[in-house]
Amino acid sequence: MKTGLKQRFHILMGLAAILIIIQLFNTLTGGALSNFGIIPRNAQGLIGIPLSPFLHGNWGHLFSNLPVLLVLSALIMAHSIRYYVQASLFIIFVAGTLVWLFGRTAIHIGASGWVFGLWGLLLANAFFLRRAKDFFFAILVFIYYGGIVFGLLPWQEDISTEGHIFGVISGVVFSWLSKKWAITSYTQ
Repeated sequence: MKTGLKQRFHILMGLAAILIIIQLFNTLTGGALSNFGIIPRNAQGLIGIPLSPFLHGNWGHLFSNLPVLLVLSALIMAHSIRYYVQASLFIIFVAGTLVWLFGRTAIHIGASGWVFGLWGLLLANAFFLRRAKDFFFAILVFIYYGGIVFGLLPWQEDISTEGHIFGVISGVVFSWLSKKWAITSYTQ
């Protein structure tokens, strides 16, 4: 396996391990970590901005997010690891801040805002960056994960639709900034 691919694989497996270990600890403590999610307009809830994507309500919640997160992360890493890290941090902090400012009163946890942000980024890159690789990725994402768009509708009360919407917005904005500031010119 090439060094670059091996490094990306290790990052993805490390991310999966971190999420699983955190969920295991959360399960063993009766969900105590879930209190560290985003609580809109509450000072205590600010800690949730960086932490909430790593916290899940239960194993089903984690395993509904994890496979998609890993696939979309791998596609973004095709640009570079640096681009992936920058995009992920941007999405997590911008979407989290928007949820804190405008979200409904609840504890918002889960990686779905991050997932929706990566999804929006991959689709927007085809429009803003206009490279063959980005068009190909957008087509793949649309075919395999096009149904994710229904997560933008408020179907269930216990799902953070705000996190989904602000995630997509953050991903699209990062793509636009990538074009404006040539962020994608980084390698490895």
